[in-house]
Amino acid sequence: MNIKILTPEYVVFEGEVNSVLLPGKNGEFHIMTNHAGIVSSLIGGNVKIFADSIDEAYAKNFTPTQEGGNGSVFSYPIKSGVVEFNHNKGIILCE
Repeated sequence: MNIKILTPEYVVFEGEVNSVLLPGKNGEFHIMTNHAGIVSSLIGGNVKIFADSIDEAYAKNFTPTQEGGNGSVFSYPIKSGVVEFNHNKGIILCE
């Protein structure tokens, strides 16, 4: 699935991921391939991307948090935001 993470200043990330874990108002939620369409607000916390690897151009924005059997987990802190996900494409607008 393809995810874009955007702030008002720059593109934090754009690329293929296995899944993404997001800080929602009612708790963290995980979006995986073929997830139903969703629009949700986000609170302060960490956006965690689960991917085999990320492009070096975006790696500077993330903190690697762990490595597992299905690739690595990369974390990016946010203050708030919104996510839209549909048809295996997601856009996360955050600050």
